[in-house]
Amino acid sequence: MNSKTHFRLLVLYVLVGALLLVLVGRMWSLQVLEGSHYQQIAAENRTRDIVVPAIRGMILDDQGRALVRNRSALVVSVDRTSLSRQKDHGTGVLKRLAGVLGTSYDEIQKRIRLCGPGIKRPCWPGSPYQPIPVDDRVDPKRALQIMERQEDFPGVTAQVQAVRDYPKPEGAGAAQALGYLQPITQVELDKRKGLKVTGYSGVDLIGRDGLEAMYDADLRGEPGFRKVLVDSQGRVTGTAEERAPTTGGNLVTSIDAGVQGAAEKALQGAITSARSQGRKADAGAAVVMDVQTGRMVAMASYPTYDPGIWTGGISQDEYDGLLGKKKGEPLISRVTQGQFAPGSTFKISSVSAAVKDGYSLNGTYPCPGSYNVGSRAFTNFEGQGHGDMNLHTALVVSCDTIFYKFAYEEWLRDGGMKPRKNPADPMVGMARNFGFGRRTGIDLPSETTGRIPDRGWKKSYWNATRKADCKGAKEGYPQVAKTDPARAAYLKSISAENCTEGYVWRAGDAANFSVGQGDILVTPLQLARAYAAVANGGKLVTPRLGVAVVRPDGSLVRRIGQAPPTRLPVEQKILAYIRSGLADVTKKGTAAGAFQGFDFKRVDVAGKTGTAEVFGKDDTSWFASFGPVKKPRYAVVAMVAQGGTGASAAAPAVRQIWEAMYGTKDRKPLLKNGRLPTELPRPPADGAAP
Repeated sequence: MNSKTHFRLLVLYVLVGALLLVLVGRMWSLQVLEGSHYQQIAAENRTRDIVVPAIRGMILDDQGRALVRNRSALVVSVDRTSLSRQKDHGTGVLKRLAGVLGTSYDEIQKRIRLCGPGIKRPCWPGSPYQPIPVDDRVDPKRALQIMERQEDFPGVTAQVQAVRDYPKPEGAGAAQALGYLQPITQVELDKRKGLKVTGYSGVDLIGRDGLEAMYDADLRGEPGFRKVLVDSQGRVTGTAEERAPTTGGNLVTSIDAGVQGAAEKALQGAITSARSQGRKADAGAAVVMDVQTGRMVAMASYPTYDPGIWTGGISQDEYDGLLGKKKGEPLISRVTQGQFAPGSTFKISSVSAAVKDGYSLNGTYPCPGSYNVGSRAFTNFEGQGHGDMNLHTALVVSCDTIFYKFAYEEWLRDGGMKPRKNPADPMVGMARNFGFGRRTGIDLPSETTGRIPDRGWKKSYWNATRKADCKGAKEGYPQVAKTDPARAAYLKSISAENCTEGYVWRAGDAANFSVGQGDILVTPLQLARAYAAVANGGKLVTPRLGVAVVRPDGSLVRRIGQAPPTRLPVEQKILAYIRSGLADVTKKGTAAGAFQGFDFKRVDVAGKTGTAEVFGKDDTSWFASFGPVKKPRYAVVAMVAQGGTGASAAAPAVRQIWEAMYGTKDRKPLLKNGRLPTELPRPPADGAAP
C-alpha cells in the first residue's frame, strides 16, 4: 500500500469515527438530556385533550327568579378539522347526517361555514377549530343513531349540553338588558392566549351584550378538561386525566320580574293606543329606578325581541331583523342608547339654572301665548296664554314662554351674537350638572352620552355640515319639492342660514334649549336619574343592575358596589319647590287627565309631561315621575317616540306602572309595603320562582 492510499484510508477512518461520535452524542442528548421532553411528546401523540365547558351561571331578579337560566339539550356538533382530513372532505358524512336530522345537506353546510365579509347567516362566527353545533333540539332516537354508528359519522358528536333559556317570569323579557351569547372567535381566543392563561377555550360562548357581557367573567365559570387515550386510528381507549369544570356564579340583579313585566306591558299598551290614534309610535322605553340607591328595578325597551333567537344559530333574515330599520332595530336599547329631545320634562334643570342665575324663586312672571326671541315669536303649546304666575304654576301648566324669557335674557347678558369672553351659559352648565350629555355609568355596555349642545358643539357641527348646507342653499331640495314644496323651501332657507353663520349660538338656540327642544338629546335613563336626584334631595346616583354574585348553593361570592353619588349644585329649598310643583302636575296640571281617578292615598305621585317636537315626525311623548312625594323611593319614566303629547301616551303608561307596583282596589300590589327585597335571595336549583 502506497503512502497516498494509506492517507486516504486514514482520513476515511477519522470521518467515520467522527460520525459515530456525533451519532452517539446525539443519541445521548435525545435519551438522557431531552429524554423527558420527547417522552412527553410521545405520550401526547396517543392522548387527546378535550375541553369540558362549564355550566354558565344564571341571571336572577331581586327575588331569585331566573331571568336567564340553562336547559339541557341534545346537541349535535360537527368538527370541521376532522371532516377536512377525509377523502371527500366530509361530504358523505354530512349527507348521511342530514338524512338523520331531517334537514338538507346545504343547510348543514351553511351552518358550519365560517362567517366573513359577504357571507350570509347562518354561518359559524366562532373558532374554526372547535366543534360547531348544527342542531340543539335533537330527538333522542336520532341522537342515538349517531352515537351508535360512529363509523358512519366520524367528526360528528351528539352530547347533552346546557343551552341558554329565557323563561320570562311574570312576563319580564328585558332582552336588551340581559344581552346574549355568541361563540368566541379565533381572534379573541388568540388574544386571550387560550385556556391555561385566562380560562377561555375554543368551545366557550361569551357575552356579547347586556349583563351577559358585563359580568361574563363571573357567569362563565372555569372549564374543565379530559385527557383521553387513543389508539392509532384515533379511537378513545381510556381516560388518562380529568378535571371537572367549575360552574359559573349566579348574578343577582335589582330587576324585579313583576315590575319589569308590568313596565313592558304598559309600554306596549301605550304604543298600541298611540297607533290607534293615527300616530306612528315606532319606539319607546320605560324605566323604574330606586331614587335612593340607583338600583334599576325595570328597563323596558320597544321594539324588543326574544334573545333565544341566538341559541343554535341565527338566520340572515333574523339577523337583519335585529339590526334593520324595517323592524325598528330591536337590538338597540332605547333606555340606554335611545336619544331624544326631552321637551318640558327638562324644565327641572331650567328652573334650577334660572334661580341660581338670579331669578326669584317666589317671583311672578308673565306667561303670554308667545314671546319674541329677537325677531322670531316662540309660542306656548297651541299658543295658549296663562297670564301672570309663579314658577310653581309654570311647572304645573307647563308654560314655555317664561323659560324663553329667561333664556333670551341670559343670552343677551352673555353678549348675544358677539359673546363676551367665557360666557356663563347658565342653563347649559346646569344641564351638565344634572348628568345630561354624559354616560350615567350604568353596568351595561354601549351606553350613549346624549347631547348637550353648546357653543363649541355648534361650531364643530357647522364645520362638519357646512359643505352640505351650502350646497342645499344653492341648489335647494328638488326631490323634496316634488312632493312637499313648502318643506323644500324651509329646508333651503335653513341651509342658507347655516351655511353663512351656522357656527353662532343664536338666541333661538338658547330659547329652544330652555324647554328641552332644538339640538338637545337625552336618554330615558339620564332623565330618570335626573328626576331621582330631584326626589332624593340632590344626590346624582349611579344606576346599577348587578347586586351580587352568588354560588349555586346561594353562598356569597361578592357584592357589587356602586360609585358614590355626586351632589347637584342646587339648594334644598329649590329642589323642595320643584317637587311641590311636580306634585300638582298629576292632580291639576298637564297630567291630571291621565291620572284622573288615581288613588293618591296609596302612593302620591309627582311628575312632568313632555311633548318634544321633531321636524318631519310626530311628537315624542314623555312623562317623568317620582313617588311617594313625601318619602320618594322610585322614579318612573316613560317615552314613546312619535307617540303624540306627553299626557296622551307616556303619562298613562307611567300610571299603569305605579298602579302595578302599589296596587288598586281591584289589584294586589307587586311591592310589599312599597318596598323591594333587601336580602339576597337563595336561587332555586331550576331557576323557577322560589
